[in-house]
Amino acid sequence: MRTFTAYVELDPESGLYVGIIPGVPGAHSQAESLDEPKRSLAEVLELCLEEYDGDLERLPRFVGVEQIEVEV
Repeated sequence: MRTFTAYVELDPESGLYVGIIPGVPGAHSQAESLDEPKRSLAEVLELCLEEYDGDLERLPRFVGVEQIEVEV
């Protein structure tokens, strides 16, 4: 079993929660409630990982999140 990190944000225009899993092409989802992205991202992730035939070492590794400060 392997753990993946998901990034979820609220889109102010649509009002939807948008989730992505960095480093996994195609692993993204959107939902109306904050509970839904985790479920749907798990389903999408399983489908995306089928393309790697068990060789998950080819995936980029998520390192972390940085906060960048700018003056606006």
